[in-house]
Amino acid sequence: MEQKIKRKVVIDCDPGIDDSLALMLAVSSEELDIRGITIVCGNGPVDMGFGNAKKILNQMGRLDIPVFLGEERPLKRAYQDALDTHGADALGESFLPEVPGYENAQSAVDFLIAGAREGGLSIIALGPLTNLARMLERDREAFSMLEEIVSMGGSFRSHGNCSPVAEYNYWVDPDAAAAVYAAAGELGKEIAMVGLDVTRRIVLTPNVLSYMERMNPEIGGFIGRITKFYMDFHWEQEKLIGCVINDPLAVAYFLDRSLCGGIRAYTQVETGGLSAGQTIVDAAGFYRREPNALILTETNPPRFFKLFLSRVLKIGERELEWLDFLPAVSRGFGIPQMGGEFGQ
Repeated sequence: MEQKIKRKVVIDCDPGIDDSLALMLAVSSEELDIRGITIVCGNGPVDMGFGNAKKILNQMGRLDIPVFLGEERPLKRAYQDALDTHGADALGESFLPEVPGYENAQSAVDFLIAGAREGGLSIIALGPLTNLARMLERDREAFSMLEEIVSMGGSFRSHGNCSPVAEYNYWVDPDAAAAVYAAAGELGKEIAMVGLDVTRRIVLTPNVLSYMERMNPEIGGFIGRITKFYMDFHWEQEKLIGCVINDPLAVAYFLDRSLCGGIRAYTQVETGGLSAGQTIVDAAGFYRREPNALILTETNPPRFFKLFLSRVLKIGERELEWLDFLPAVSRGFGIPQMGGEFGQ
């Protein structure tokens, strides 16, 4: 039997509830050769994110994967965490026990540069792009050697979640996002932007969570514990029964490109004023510039959940066909988008 070639990847993240779910999916997927996890300040301070990554790896029995501390603050702006969304520990106020040790002397940026120079390395960026921007500053040639960048961030037709027009990851460090997208354009690369247009359709509902807890009490119970705060937040803020889990879709898309579709367009990130963090997508080709991004605009929520649940719970996808008939999942029961009920 021919052995599948695993793709070398680093997951750059700011755990974070949905980052943690994304990590659970990634470490449960045999197609990925996860070289390391790099932490950036975002949902919580970088030290908190480092601790949370270790908690997730410990839960999944994958403490063989190294974790590296990254940037403690945005390039230029004052740091603004998202603990109001993710809880005081950035992990749903689950207050899981700390995993001692495991520190690496090498910084996240040094690790990214070294990995890129080895060749064949891709980045799944689930948080602000500060680590990648610092990598670009330090070693532009190494940045150019990255095979692929998939970034959860931004929005196109959807409204923002930190301002009317901006998504958190790009809003909290717009200068970093702007630099990375500009460099992609200059180097002839395209960033896959997994933005709110598609992630808002990925809603973990109480029904799906209940199924997870019954099918795999250990993993399902763990997910229930870390997402309760998140569900309560979504109800208070948006009267949504469930919670939007943005980051796992970026990992799922990296695993299966048929999960999402979109448009290729030149994209810039605004760095100041009321629209800081907004992604300006030149969908009509106004600037006549080559695309530097694939902007994802369509996704299939039932197929996402089949992939996510089958991997994380370790059950067959055929046992998950009921997801096709669960209205909240099959319709992508999320927050209405601009330009149509679900941005279609």
